[in-house]
Amino acid sequence: MSTKVAEHKQVVRRRKIDQLSKIDKFAQRRAQLANSALRTLAELGYARTSLREIAQNSEFSHGVLHYYFRDKVDLITYCVRQYKATTITRYDQILTETDDVRERFVTGMSTSLTQDTDMHRLWYDLRGQTMFEESFRDDVRDIDHSIERMIGRIVSQCAERAGLRLAVPSGLVYALVDGVFQHALLGHLAGDERAAVEFPDQLGALLDRLLV
Repeated sequence: MSTKVAEHKQVVRRRKIDQLSKIDKFAQRRAQLANSALRTLAELGYARTSLREIAQNSEFSHGVLHYYFRDKVDLITYCVRQYKATTITRYDQILTETDDVRERFVTGMSTSLTQDTDMHRLWYDLRGQTMFEESFRDDVRDIDHSIERMIGRIVSQCAERAGLRLAVPSGLVYALVDGVFQHALLGHLAGDERAAVEFPDQLGALLDRLLV
C-alpha cells in the first residue's frame, strides 16, 4: 500500500513539474514575441499597428501572435510593461552607486532620450490612448505609478545626499520631470537638434528648484 502511495505522489509531482515547465515556456515565448514586435509598434504607434501588421514585419505568423496574445491591446500592453520594467530596474541601479546620483540620473535620462526615442514615443502614445480606450487604462496607470515611484526614489536620494529636502510632493516631482522630458522628446522627434543638447541643463535646473 505504501509503495502505491509513493508511486502516486511521484506521478503527481511529475505532473506539477510538467505544468510549471509549460507555463515557463509559454511566458518565455510571449517575451520573445513581444521583443520581436517592439520595433514595429514603436515605429508605427498604436493606431496604425495591428497583429497582422506586426506579423508582416517579423518572422512570426499572424496565427502564432494571436495564440499568445488575445489582441493588439494585450500585446502592446505587455511590450510596454516589459520595457518599462527594464527601464525602472536600470534607473533603480543608480541608487546603489556611490557616484553622484544627480549626475547619473541626468546623464541616464539624456542618453535614453536619444537612444530609446521610439519606445518613449510609444509609451506616450499608449498613455494618451487611455483617454479614450478603457481596456488597458488600468495597466497603463499601474505602469505610470511605477515610474512615478522610481523618479520619486531617485530625486529623494538626490535630496538626502545633498542634505536637502523635496520642495514639493513626490507626485508633483514626477509630473514636472515627465513634462520636461516629454517636451524635449517632442522637440527631438521634430528634428530640433537643440532639444537633446539642452535637455540635461533643463533637467538639472529643475532638480535644483525641487531641492531646498
